[in-house]
Amino acid sequence: MLVIRSLAFNAAFYLNLIVQMIVFTPFFFLAPRRKAWWVPRFWSRTSLRLQEWLAGTKSEISGLENLPDGPFILAPKHQSFWDTIAFFPYLSDPVYILKRELMWIPFFGWYLKKVKMIPINRGSRSNALKQALVEARKRMDDGRQLIIYPEGTRRPPGAEPAYKWGIAEIYAALNVPVVPVAHVAGLYWPRRKFLRYPGALKAKFLPPIEPGMEKDAFMKRLIAETEAGCDAFLIEAATSENPPALPETAIRRLKELGVELPVRKR
Repeated sequence: MLVIRSLAFNAAFYLNLIVQMIVFTPFFFLAPRRKAWWVPRFWSRTSLRLQEWLAGTKSEISGLENLPDGPFILAPKHQSFWDTIAFFPYLSDPVYILKRELMWIPFFGWYLKKVKMIPINRGSRSNALKQALVEARKRMDDGRQLIIYPEGTRRPPGAEPAYKWGIAEIYAALNVPVVPVAHVAGLYWPRRKFLRYPGALKAKFLPPIEPGMEKDAFMKRLIAETEAGCDAFLIEAATSENPPALPETAIRRLKELGVELPVRKR
């Protein structure tokens, strides 16, 4: 049943994407940028609803009261494709820093240009950071919300933190609040796998870290608060009545936290 429901969701997910790109493309490209964001938000909502209906995974996002007014940086834990789309409905005008090659993809790249994402050349890290900061300041002046994944790449639930220093540099340079986001989406929508596990996929916008902290102190707080939130969600998911399959990283982390469970591996 798990395989059938996962296949059904994956098929519906991509069909939903294709149909909406065809149907809403005229509106998306003719509307002003802020109004055009209705299309990605609608796609996000319908995708998560399909995940609930077909895969049995209900997305529960809390902490909306912690989202500041005006420009800020959203810093989610990065475990899954889920965390790249789930937060659209809660942001008025989000922007990503992404590799410039994505802008060259026909059609998809046109969408990215329309909403004015920030493309960078990742061949040189120092130049890429400088370029990102210049463009990010312009986006902050427009009141936008910059989404940054502090670890850079997807990591499995429970894996040892690997936060990059770039988030501290951007925090210091832009002088806006940073909102950490905790979740364990990788348990339900795992990276590099087609299985989609049922259950309550919970995420939380944590209290914002206000600007002005020293970089070292900021990094320590960002890591501590994000990881504590993820640990709490991991324990809750693992001890639920019908827990998802746990990867080795999650099993190890639960043991470190003193939680002993009869778990099954992927």
